[in-house]
Amino acid sequence: MQIFVGLGNPGGKYAGNRHNIGFMALDRIAGDHGFGPWKARFQGETSEGRLGGDKVLLLKPATFMNLSGQSVGEAMRFFKLEPGDVTVFHDELDLAPGKCRVKTGGGHAGHNGLRSIHQHIGEAYRRVRLGIGHPGRKEAVAGYVLHDFAKAEEGWLDDLMRGISDGAAALADGDAGGFQNKVALRMTPARPSKARPEAAAPEAPGPAEPAPEADRRSPLQRLADKFR
Repeated sequence: MQIFVGLGNPGGKYAGNRHNIGFMALDRIAGDHGFGPWKARFQGETSEGRLGGDKVLLLKPATFMNLSGQSVGEAMRFFKLEPGDVTVFHDELDLAPGKCRVKTGGGHAGHNGLRSIHQHIGEAYRRVRLGIGHPGRKEAVAGYVLHDFAKAEEGWLDDLMRGISDGAAALADGDAGGFQNKVALRMTPARPSKARPEAAAPEAPGPAEPAPEADRRSPLQRLADKFR
């Protein structure tokens, strides 16, 4: 049993925010992999299903970002799991938009959702860091993460969600590299190699011109014919 946690804020007001990319990832996995309906549980919304041979609980905390750890800790204790059985999908300011990286353990880098989870279950859980870019100024961060993705970002965001869904079974199986490869294939699809043009086949020779008939006239006759 594993728990995949998506971080975000509950309610339609926040649904399209950059801060809610974790919720978006879980919604895509649930829809593509036939997970059960979302139910209110563990101070959040949950959906159960399987990824490959692994049973997985998808959890979207409804406690708002700053208290996400309450929901995660409750679910983990209920199933008697360890932090290593938890994977958290979250927005990452320090990665370029569309970049995806997987890591286990480490600090929370000021992310309020991760800080709360650290407080409740420790730091030895796995994170899927989903790049949203940085606004450039520290004072602009709050407004940036709580703003919807721009129209121009919809293309790469959809590709990223597809890649996460493609690689979800590998992630559940512990294959972080395989997961990231699936994401990379969606973000930078392989271009078909250009076929080398085939050498033009030589044209078949046309019918030979008939050889001119031999002139059988005598020299005197040819001279006479010339002045006729």
